[in-house]
Amino acid sequence: MTVTLFRSRRGYARAVTKLPPDDELVAALRAGDGAAFAKVLDAWSSSMLRLARSFVSTHATAEEVVQDTWLAVVKGLAAFEGRSSFKTWVYRILVNTAKKRGAHEKRSVPWTSLLPGDEDHGPTVDPSRFQGPGGAYPGHWREAPEPWASPERTALALEIREVITGVLDELPARQRAVISLRDVGDHTAEEVCEILQISAANQRVLLHRARAVVRERLAGYLGAAG
Repeated sequence: MTVTLFRSRRGYARAVTKLPPDDELVAALRAGDGAAFAKVLDAWSSSMLRLARSFVSTHATAEEVVQDTWLAVVKGLAAFEGRSSFKTWVYRILVNTAKKRGAHEKRSVPWTSLLPGDEDHGPTVDPSRFQGPGGAYPGHWREAPEPWASPERTALALEIREVITGVLDELPARQRAVISLRDVGDHTAEEVCEILQISAANQRVLLHRARAVVRERLAGYLGAAG
């Protein structure tokens, strides 16, 4: 099977079709079904690219990581035993590949520890957005935030999508990786913990803080646009 990644001007295309169950998908890939492989590329490569970017210094290097990951997946298909979902297995290969490349760039990230003073501590939201002691409801929102929008709804507006993309690129590596997996790649919390080898508590903290930053930036953008 030849691995070729096709990219549009804005990056890897997102899938518009649903993939078959793991057993059918893996069987097709092992049989060298090019159409099945193309569907997997379309479905996952975009979120894989963003996750890889959390570990390496450039977009070009992240693309190389994704390419190397797919090559490793093709070579290792016979070793897949189904102990986790096929998607989780692929993403674990991606993370391992990206970590090695990041370490080579001297940009490795200590995923297994959350040390005091790092990006996971301190206020999540600007305290000025809450009512003070003299307010009618001290400690409550001055203005209630908009509900968290799903990636599918926000992707409908190109400008908003570009704002979100810019914010994600500015997030600390661990926060960017978690929100990319949860809200872009549509992984479950359990899958994210397995892929990144972090605890459930760490996953919740990182996701909460990343979403808070994105929500805050969107609120400012929409307010200015309005």
